[in-house]
Amino acid sequence: MQPMPAHRRPNLSDAAGVSAGGGDDRLSALPDDLLIHILLKLQDAPVAARTSVLARRWRRVWALLPELHFPDGTDSDGIRAALAAHDAPAISLLSVAAIKATPESVAAWLPIDACRLSGVLDFRNRGTMDETSAASPLKLPCFQNATKVVLDLDSIGLTLPPSGIFTRLAELVLISIHLHGPCSISDVVSSSRCPSLQRLVVSSVKGLDKFTIHSESLLELVLSGLPGLHQLNVVALALKDLAVRGCFTDALNRSQHIANISAPQLVTLDWKSSYDPSSVQLGEMAHLQQLTTQYLIVYGQYVFSAHNRHCLMLLQRFDHIRRLVLYLVYAPLQVNGRFLMEEMTNFPNITSLTLNVVACSHSFGASSFHVLSMSSGVRELEIRLVDLPSEHEALASACQSGCICAEPSNWETEELVLHCLEEVVISGLRGTEHELAFVKRLFNWTTVLKRMTVNFRVSMTESNAKELRQQLLSFSRPGICMKFLQHGKACSFD
Repeated sequence: MQPMPAHRRPNLSDAAGVSAGGGDDRLSALPDDLLIHILLKLQDAPVAARTSVLARRWRRVWALLPELHFPDGTDSDGIRAALAAHDAPAISLLSVAAIKATPESVAAWLPIDACRLSGVLDFRNRGTMDETSAASPLKLPCFQNATKVVLDLDSIGLTLPPSGIFTRLAELVLISIHLHGPCSISDVVSSSRCPSLQRLVVSSVKGLDKFTIHSESLLELVLSGLPGLHQLNVVALALKDLAVRGCFTDALNRSQHIANISAPQLVTLDWKSSYDPSSVQLGEMAHLQQLTTQYLIVYGQYVFSAHNRHCLMLLQRFDHIRRLVLYLVYAPLQVNGRFLMEEMTNFPNITSLTLNVVACSHSFGASSFHVLSMSSGVRELEIRLVDLPSEHEALASACQSGCICAEPSNWETEELVLHCLEEVVISGLRGTEHELAFVKRLFNWTTVLKRMTVNFRVSMTESNAKELRQQLLSFSRPGICMKFLQHGKACSFD
C-alpha cells in the first residue's frame, strides 16, 4: 500500500487544538488505540514521529505503532533512530523503500528489531550506488518470528545467516540480489531452518548456480530470471504450484543442466525454460491440472525450430492435462522463414486451452487452426491478443502483401469440428481484418457453442466498439450468448 500523499494527510496540529488560537485538545482526549489507528493511516513513520511535538500526550503515541512505513528517501540514520526509539513490544510490519542504499547503510538499522519483528519485513531498494554494493554484501539477520520477508535490493550483495531458524516464516521473496557465501540459499530455505515456509520466490538473483530444497511445508515455488542456474533439485511433497521461468540459459552454453523435481501433489506447472527429458526429471505428477510452456515461435529459421523443440518435448511428457496455456509469438518474421508449427504433431488431451497470441498485427489463423485441430475435444477456449513488450517492439515486422503469415492458407477453407467447445473468451480485440477473419471461422468450427465473451482493447473508442460489436453479432447464431466488455465492465451502447 502506498503512503498517503502529503496534500491529503490530516492536519493533526489543527485537530489537536494546538494551532494558533489554542482551544480544547479534543483529539488528544481520544484513547491510545484510536490515536494509533489514526497515525497508521499516514503510512509514514517519520511524519508520525513528528506528531510528538503537538503535546505531551502525543510524545510516545507514535512509538507504539505496530506498523512502521519508511517511504522513498528516508535516510538510514532516521530509520535507525526511529527503530531505537520505538517502544511497541512487537512490529507486525516494517516497510522500507530506499534509494541507492548501500550494505553499510542498511546494516545500520536492519538488525535492530530482528527479534521484535513478528510479521512482515518489506525492504525495496532502487538504484545501487556502484559495484561495491555487491562486493561488500549485507549480512541478513535471522528473523525468527517474521512471517514474511520481501527483499528487492537492486543487486546489493547479500549474505544469508549461517545459523538460526526462521520458525514462523511462511513467505520469502528474494529479488535482484547478488548472493554471497558461505551459507547457500539451499541451506536456509529447507524445512530444517524454515519449517513453516509455504511460498518462495527467487527472481533475478546472481551467484546462484545450484539450488536444492527439501521442504515438507512448501506450497508455491517461483524461480525466474536465473540464467546461471544449472542444477535444480526440488523435493516438496506438499507443493501445489511450481514456476521455472528464464532459467538455465547460460548453463546451456557450458554444459547440460540437470533438474530433478519430486512434487507428487503438484497442481500447476509453469515451465518457461529449456526442457529435455534426458536431463529434466519431473517425477510423478498425477494431480497436475494446468501446464504453461515456453513460448512457441510460429515462423522462422532452424535456430527457432530448435527453440520450439523444448516446448514440444514438454508437451509430449503428459497424456492428459485439464488446462494448457500456450504462447504463440510472431516476431521476428523473415521472408525466407518457414511455418514451424507443423513440427507440433501430437498433443495432450485437454479440456481447457488458453492461447496467448503475440501476432504483431499478423494473421494468426494458421497457427491457431493447427493447435485447435489437435485439441478438438476442448470445452473452454481463451484467446488473449497480446502486444510485444515495449523493449522488444523493434523485433516486430509489419504485415505486408505476400507476408508469410498468410501461409499455410488451409485454415481459411478446411473444415474443423470443435464438437465439445461450449465457451470462448477473446481478450484484447481491436477489430483488425486478420482478427475478424479468424473469429468468423471460429464460429463456423463450433457446433455446441453456448457463450462467447469479448474483451475489447482498452484504447478502443466507444463508437468503434459499438461497430465491432455489430460485426461480431452478425457472425453469431441463435442460442449463443454474446457478452462484450471493456475495462472489465459490460459495454453499454445506449
